[in-house]
Amino acid sequence: MNWDDAQAYVAWLSRMTGKEYRLLSEAEWEYAARAGTTTAFYWGDEIGEGNANCVSCKSRWSKLQTSPVGSFKPNAFGLYDMAGNVWQWVQDCYNHDYNGAPTDGFAWATGNCATRVVRGGSWGYFPFAMDPRSAYRYGDHKLDRNYNTGFRVARTLTP
Repeated sequence: MNWDDAQAYVAWLSRMTGKEYRLLSEAEWEYAARAGTTTAFYWGDEIGEGNANCVSCKSRWSKLQTSPVGSFKPNAFGLYDMAGNVWQWVQDCYNHDYNGAPTDGFAWATGNCATRVVRGGSWGYFPFAMDPRSAYRYGDHKLDRNYNTGFRVARTLTP
């Protein structure tokens, strides 16, 4: 699944439902992942065992494959798999740091737009590069299709 595939899906879903669907902005993704917490992970400061699917998470799927949705407890917002399992594409162009980032929650539309931000971690990444902390991020070329990358859909609500 590459970034363009994710864009095609949300465009299709929007056409089929008559409602506006899109990828989350990076800021929205982090807000959803943290679910009001200030700890490294939404369940606490330590990875622990069986909280997510990642290399150092010690679940039965860790380092092997994706896990079924809902295999771990949801965060306080009721969202599943915000840490580990598969990286999630977000809308934002990649920038090395947050200097100049939008402060309104919208996606960053400038920077390296051939590279897009992915969040959340994956079942197959090494611990030094794949700590599913709520703040961890990296950029991947938007045309790269990886076995460990997916996306999360957001719906724009209007009053």
